This record gives sequence, structure tokens and C-alpha cells, in this order.
Amino acid sequence: MGSLRNPVGPLPSSIYWRRRVIMLSAVVVLALVIAWIVTSGGGGGKKGADGSNGKNPVSTITPGPSGSGPAISQAPGGRDESGGSGSGTGSGSSAGASSGAGDGSSGGSGDGSSSGSAGSGGSSAGSGDDVTSGSGGTAASLPGSSTLPNCTSGAVSLTLKSLHNSYSPEQTPTFELTAKNTSSSDCKIDLGPKNAVLTITAASADDSYWSSADCPKTAASRWYRVPSGSSITYTLKWDRKPSAAQCATPPAGSAGAGTYLLQAAVPGYAKAQASFVLSAD
Repeated sequence: MGSLRNPVGPLPSSIYWRRRVIMLSAVVVLALVIAWIVTSGGGGGKKGADGSNGKNPVSTITPGPSGSGPAISQAPGGRDESGGSGSGTGSGSSAGASSGAGDGSSGGSGDGSSSGSAGSGGSSAGSGDDVTSGSGGTAASLPGSSTLPNCTSGAVSLTLKSLHNSYSPEQTPTFELTAKNTSSSDCKIDLGPKNAVLTITAASADDSYWSSADCPKTAASRWYRVPSGSSITYTLKWDRKPSAAQCATPPAGSAGAGTYLLQAAVPGYAKAQASFVLSAD
């Protein structure tokens, strides 16, 4: 211990003390450099992990109007100034049963919209469809594993309508299925083509002419958030082509003039129905 306090050697003790100070300073600087390298490397890795952990919000739905306002801004089908000849009425009702169901089905791609074309190859998609929020913005789909509770008929009502009562040959029949949430909590509903099954049947026929479940081009299940006190609307544009089950080749041709019945069937909800007319000219 004495040699540490009073350096022994041929040189003055001040020289030995200076050497000790220089060596100690070098050790401290080296330790700081190592600590900085370790800290910088760990921070970069964490940042990279945070950027790819997939926890970004999936839903980009813009809240719709409050419960006191209208859920659909457009006028009921067929009530425009053109005065169509058909009787297109949309009706929706809430059944007492709950939709129940877990989150076992997969969600959509998250882009909030889907499109397809009917006709050859048995496609059951119309010429275009999408889902919009009550305020008019596009609603993004959710993964089926979302922890958001499933909507039930006690909280959400379904209504179906044709945009017009009657369509001339150059017009594209357009339909809207609206889910309105009157509860105090958000929930999710599956509007996929095999869960929310839309069918079109000629009034004079027993079998459907077209069904969304026959050969969907998009995911069979497509989950969407229905905000509390607001609504979302699924819009389908039909190209008048028939469909065939299990993607079989459908009959050739297009739907002829006449009255058609439109129906939406969603498990846990009462069937929603409407009608429209395809005019000859």
C-alpha cells in the first residue's frame, strides 16, 4: 500500500502520478466508447424490430354520423326524378338470435374493397363492390382474429335496397347492404360473399339466377368494424350475368327484362329483401 501512495523509482514521484492519471483516463475513455457502441447497436435493433412488429392499426374507418343522423345519405332506390316503374323496397330487421361465432375465419387483405366480373368461368362477383363508412370514406377490412367482439342482431340491424327501382339496358344494377350499429360499443361483422350471401332471383322463378356464394373472386370472409352509433354500407354492382355453384360454367347470356327479387342472408340476422325491375328499353 505504501508503494501506491509513494511511488518508488529513480524518477520523481510526480512523474509516476502523471502516468497513473493518463492510464486511468485511457481506461475510462475506452469504457465509455464500448458503452456507446453497445447502446447504439441495441437501440438500432429495437428500432428495426418496432418497425416490423405488425402492431400498426389495421382499421382506417372514418367515424360515421351520430346515431341521431341518417345512416345513408343517398335517397332510397327508385325514388329519383326518373320515376322507375318497379317497386324496389329494402327492408331489414333485427332477429332475437345472436350471431355468436368466434374469430375462426380469416379476414380480408385490408384494402377495404374488392372487385370482380361475372360471366365466363362462373364468377359470382359483380362488376364492382366496396364497403364504405357512414361518412362516405372507404372502410378497411379487419383480420378474422381481431379481438373486437362480433356484432349481434340486438346491436346491429341490416337493411337492403336497390339504388333504383328500375334499370334501363344501359344502366348497371346497384345494390346496398347497410349494417347500422345502435349500441354503445364498436363491433365487427363478416360481409364476405359466403357469409353475407346476396342472391338475385327472377320473380317468376324458384331458383336464384345469381349468388355471391357461387364462385367468389375475393376472400370468403371479410370482417369490418361497425362503429358505435354509425354504419357501414356494402355496395354491389351487378353486370347482369348469371352465376353457377362451385365455379362451374354458368349459362350464356344476360338477365332479361322483368322483375327480380334481391335477398341478403347473414347468419344470426333476419333476411333482408328488396326488388327491382330490368326494363326492356
